[in-house]
Amino acid sequence: MKFPEVWDLESIFKGGSTSEEFKLFVAETDQLLENLDHLLNEEMTLDRLEAYIHNVQVYMQRSREAGAFISCLTAQDVKDKEAMLWLGKITEQNTQIQNIWGVLEDIMVALSTEEWNRLISRPSLSGVIFNLEERRTQANEKLPPAQEKLAGQLAIDGYHAWGNVYNSAVGRMQIPFEEDGEEKLLSAGQLQNRLNSADRDVREKAFDISEKAWEKEGDLFASTLNHLAGFRLNLYKARGWDSVLKEPLAINRMKEETLDAMWQTITDNKPKLYKFMERKAQLLGVEKLAMHDVHAPLPVEGDTTISYEDACELIIKHFNTFSPKLASFTEGALRDGWIEAEDRSGKRPGGFCTSFPLSKQSRIFMTYDGTMANVATLAHELGHAYHGHCLKNMDPLAQRYAMNVAETASTFAETIISDALVKEAPSEDVRLSLLENKISRSLAFFMNIHSRFLFETRFYEARKEKMLSVDELNSIMEEAQKEAYGNQLSSYSPTFWASKLHFHITGVPFYNFPYTFGFLFSLGIYKKALEAGRSFEDDYIALLQDTASMTVEDLALKHLQIDLTSKDFWQEAIDLVLVDVDEFMELTEK
Repeated sequence: MKFPEVWDLESIFKGGSTSEEFKLFVAETDQLLENLDHLLNEEMTLDRLEAYIHNVQVYMQRSREAGAFISCLTAQDVKDKEAMLWLGKITEQNTQIQNIWGVLEDIMVALSTEEWNRLISRPSLSGVIFNLEERRTQANEKLPPAQEKLAGQLAIDGYHAWGNVYNSAVGRMQIPFEEDGEEKLLSAGQLQNRLNSADRDVREKAFDISEKAWEKEGDLFASTLNHLAGFRLNLYKARGWDSVLKEPLAINRMKEETLDAMWQTITDNKPKLYKFMERKAQLLGVEKLAMHDVHAPLPVEGDTTISYEDACELIIKHFNTFSPKLASFTEGALRDGWIEAEDRSGKRPGGFCTSFPLSKQSRIFMTYDGTMANVATLAHELGHAYHGHCLKNMDPLAQRYAMNVAETASTFAETIISDALVKEAPSEDVRLSLLENKISRSLAFFMNIHSRFLFETRFYEARKEKMLSVDELNSIMEEAQKEAYGNQLSSYSPTFWASKLHFHITGVPFYNFPYTFGFLFSLGIYKKALEAGRSFEDDYIALLQDTASMTVEDLALKHLQIDLTSKDFWQEAIDLVLVDVDEFMELTEK
């Protein structure tokens, strides 16, 4: 079967960034929002409140549909100026929707207990009771609606604008790189792929060039990061919030005790991973791993690249061993042009999956160059898309799952592929390479992500006092990496704070620990799936369908019968990784 490497956006809105169909859609949303905004000034009854709750959910989906389309356009072509201009408009609509929610939340807070119970007992709201109660509770911890509305409006040309400046600047970066006897101009994403090269000289050169390129733009990116953090911290202060973790924990519907238990258990087990890092260094012929060696492939025979077609077939095959429904969905997504995978210049770096809730579809963005890391990324993003597919017919509020459980479905899909590949390796060398790739992904969650969390936590605390210079940001980043990696590396990446998009995303703060949570949580699910076989398929779908309607602690208790605030669960999940480490050490004994 032929799987296209360029996605289909025409079936969503014809004409790209100059689409008349899209312009009309956005204009209609404007009118709907204006009408609803006016109606909110009328006397509120429970009947009207119920209707407004339904209406604003529809408008949320319209805004997400438009936002997803623009994010696809700007990702596939960073020079698409028309698409970039739409970002401001979509942000404005999102702000209007949040302002309307602010008014509704204020009304919900003012209801008596009797009135509130009468409202949520209405059958049409039965699917979003958790979400409404969550909003009502959180509304009590925010500023009065008028002030929250003003903050949202100011954020358009302040907070969110700084994020757009960062994206635009990264998109314009063209980095000289000599390759095959000629000098090429690479995008940040293309240079990132060179860091995964099997040739250490190429990796080292790419790393040095990358550090210099990001250092060159350091002053600009220090400004964007400082201003983003300053806006966020000032808003927190006005709300009376002391902890910078309050918002990310609320967004992820999890307790700080759960986060602490996870990181502490990981830290306790890191020394057990150092022996893997030492052995990998020996196999690479170096005394200690450098930052650009941590995820480098091993120099083994038979470790070749995989074509995109073969990668697609491979993923479908192994998904099918766990879940025919997941495999069928994946085949359709790959066949119908949901994936942008072509390796070409002009694309933004990284990968993502975005959903189109009205079209009930997703689109996946990445740059595929045939490495095992790329195969894992494709499986990861397909997991995201399947999660959205399982929720597509639920109420809009009940589709908005938290970041950490969002990463569960994607990482679970990735685990299916990596485990199957190790087991079916055609030779010991290939088996070793795949096993190393699998363990290195664990290092990313346990160490790389941990360094991001440590950096962001410390940066925000320091930013409360003053703006930080490039040198100060570099210092905090390097110290965070040394701590997270147990000082086991020969070199670090001080400019990582500038090159990593996640630090500059305005939609959500602390876009780091949810990845690690999702990875370990998915291992717990995977263990149950192995025990139950295909009979677990429907249980898995039921779990995904609950992800937007429960705290993660309640979700885990209901579907897995586990306590996330206990270190026991996290240790059991990490033990699965340590089994791989033991096998790797046995295979490499001399």
